[in-house]
Amino acid sequence: MKDITQDFGTLYHPTNALVFYQNNQGSKDTYVEHFDMDKNGNPINAHPLTDREAKELVKALTINTQKEKSQDFLKPKGILSTNILQINPSENGVVLWFTKSMKRQLYFTENLEIPNGMAEVPAMLWLANKRSLKIFALTNNRRPTEKSELFYAPFFNVYEDGNVCMGTVDVNIQNSNSLEEFTKKWEDYFFNSYFSHLMIEHNPINGNCVNLWKSLINTEKPFPKEALKKANTTLKNLLK
Repeated sequence: MKDITQDFGTLYHPTNALVFYQNNQGSKDTYVEHFDMDKNGNPINAHPLTDREAKELVKALTINTQKEKSQDFLKPKGILSTNILQINPSENGVVLWFTKSMKRQLYFTENLEIPNGMAEVPAMLWLANKRSLKIFALTNNRRPTEKSELFYAPFFNVYEDGNVCMGTVDVNIQNSNSLEEFTKKWEDYFFNSYFSHLMIEHNPINGNCVNLWKSLINTEKPFPKEALKKANTTLKNLLK
């Protein structure tokens, strides 16, 4: 006979057992009995489930639930979308994706004197983890490559390095979020927040940012590509 024990996976041995008792009445009162297990796997030392044992059970179940949720983090719901460029399902998660030029609902604070409304935004490159977001603009709707030149995102509240100031936005990315939920949440966080000011005198466009959005809001005008300002970097530099 061949010894195949070395091929076994992790072995688990029974240490405790729970037996639930219920009456036959409508209220279905429940009593839980706890058993220890001897070295042969036989139940011994029967006693009512104590508070300490109940807390240990809750802790074990919580850890298992969290592990299951973390396994779903950044998992696509179906075939991987062509707009996804890179995924790193680490603890904080990192996703690189792009969106084509499209009309978006935009919101502005009163001090900018720009009305809220729909306007076309350029194609965009997004890089996010659980806690932070970085964005750049692209000049066309083609899927970018490592050599693609990046432009400053033509919005308020964005630093020169692409990092977005989320202000008072409550960012809440869950370990159970799928890839699609992750990217949608970040896009919603960005476009559903109020644009308020330029960051450290960084003007992200060629021209006046206030006048640009005043001329585009609630019109059918395409976003003027000539307004985009080079960021002097490429997509490859974001992958480092």
